[in-house]
Amino acid sequence: MSTIATLSPRANPLARARDLGPAISAAADEIERTMEIPEPVLSRLHESRLLRMLLPRSAGGDQVEPWVYAHAIEEIARHDGSVAWNLFVANSSALIAPFIPLETAQRIFADPRSLISWGPPNQHNATAVPGGYRVSGEWHFSSGRRQANWMGIHCHVVEADGSLRKNRFGRPTVRTLLLPKDQTTPVFNWTTLGMKGTASEGYRVNDVFVPEAFSGTREDPSLRRDRGKLYALTMQGLYAVGVASVALGIARAMLDSFIVLAADKTPRYLSRLADSPVIQGNVARREAEMGSARTWLTEVLKEVWAVADDIEPISTGDRARVRLACSQAIRVAVDTADYVYKAAGTSAIFIGTPFERRFRDMHTLSQQIQSREAHFETVGRVMLNGDPDGTFTG
Repeated sequence: MSTIATLSPRANPLARARDLGPAISAAADEIERTMEIPEPVLSRLHESRLLRMLLPRSAGGDQVEPWVYAHAIEEIARHDGSVAWNLFVANSSALIAPFIPLETAQRIFADPRSLISWGPPNQHNATAVPGGYRVSGEWHFSSGRRQANWMGIHCHVVEADGSLRKNRFGRPTVRTLLLPKDQTTPVFNWTTLGMKGTASEGYRVNDVFVPEAFSGTREDPSLRRDRGKLYALTMQGLYAVGVASVALGIARAMLDSFIVLAADKTPRYLSRLADSPVIQGNVARREAEMGSARTWLTEVLKEVWAVADDIEPISTGDRARVRLACSQAIRVAVDTADYVYKAAGTSAIFIGTPFERRFRDMHTLSQQIQSREAHFETVGRVMLNGDPDGTFTG
């Protein structure tokens, strides 16, 4: 009998991630070279249910607490950043499920290997037609597209009179359209510095019809069908949790590897790295900063969860706290990776070391929208002036 069918949904995701770690580490070179997650690693990921942590129970998911999700993603990232990234993206894409009809969500996720992949919104629009939408265009940065069997399209909607559909805030709404992957054409354009294994490629569609039932808008938490504290957090907030967790996992692996290196390496004309007071002090500071960032993110998620409502979205203040904790975790992780790479010297520059690919992965992650330094300014504005226009979504 399939493990997918028999595994307890409440089994510890962190323990499952740890169990998968050695197999992911062993496949890391192949994952980067082929931009695929090979078998049997992919099947084991599906069997672990780590791809369904944020999917609602109503659609066959596990709907775990956000800090449980974060720790599992972080653990996978210690072994390979690309796998962890695609894991976080698959879970984030599953967050559309509470915003579409239950029958649609159950149909999509009835297959235990179903995954949705998508790229961010761009200039392309969908046209409203009887029964649904027609859409053409090209989207990019679709992490996990090669493992997915469903694709999403985020776009504005043009009404029959030519106007853009508005949301309750009076702004053009962004609607998500879902369609089988075989209705899309891949665009092989993922030639990047790092995170190569994510294969975050593009895709295009040409005059495809998407039924109304296979669409929804995720921009307003109050519109969700599924209740529960997890979905009271904003989608953008949970995206940030995912990116922060990947960053923390990569940085943790680099720092741990440097401590091992320092015990053995004696640079020319210098003492052993582990005997250097400068190295000792810097390693201790990085450890403190990493531990503080991780603990604070966990604490914020638990505190927000404690007061979250089953129906109402979390408050603006709590959205700002989640965003700030995630931004701080990402900043600390990037700084730690930079320190380790520099301190390791030439030991870090060769392919196959514990540092080189992780450094490239971290500096690809650092360019993503969730890693923007501007998030600190946004949170500061909310802290000082509130959000009178209701535009801060997390």
